[in-house]
Amino acid sequence: MTAWAVTFDSPQPFEPIATAQMQLAVARGEDRIPDTVLFLEHCPVITLGRRGRTQHLLVSPETLRARGIDFCTASRGGDVTYHGPGQLVIYPILRLGALGADAHGYLFNLEEIAIRTCADFDVQARRVPGKNGAWTEAGKIAAIGFHLKRGITLHGMSFNVDPDLADFEVIVPCGLEGDPVCSLRSLLGERAPALADVRERMSTHFETVCGRRLETKYPDDLRAFFRI
Repeated sequence: MTAWAVTFDSPQPFEPIATAQMQLAVARGEDRIPDTVLFLEHCPVITLGRRGRTQHLLVSPETLRARGIDFCTASRGGDVTYHGPGQLVIYPILRLGALGADAHGYLFNLEEIAIRTCADFDVQARRVPGKNGAWTEAGKIAAIGFHLKRGITLHGMSFNVDPDLADFEVIVPCGLEGDPVCSLRSLLGERAPALADVRERMSTHFETVCGRRLETKYPDDLRAFFRI
């Protein structure tokens, strides 16, 4: 099965991309497009999922704005999280079925992609029972939160390559108090790979784990389905 892979070369604001996902999900549900995966970085933003609690936001929205960080709600599952430059975000718009399993199988697949990507750079990552995402001895390196609507997935996974980890200090990431956040940069120092190299490896693992061959597309190729 072939899926489209769409890469954005510069950080994107959250809300237009969230709208684009909804529009792509409608197109996917109507079989006007194949499965599609967005690879991007976001401009600095705190997002609150459907089960999120505002007490896990440790500063006011005014303070966030002063730091250049937006605040948005999201239709994904999960609690509060941060996105920003240096963090690779993957948004698969997939029709789940024989290749995608159910929601639990899909979660397992996203975690597996993160774990394998870490291994490519000599970082040992693992699952933690009762907690979504991928974890290292130094903390959480990949966060997962998705939404399933009529069998189509939205949102997905964020993977910390080289974000400013200080920006995570304004929240309790994913509502998990006492759990630190790490990145490839914090773990590897000068040996940390470029985000483009991580994206390449993650794309390969997506193909293997999710059983879809990725065909490169560009944002301009999808203008018929969304506006950014």
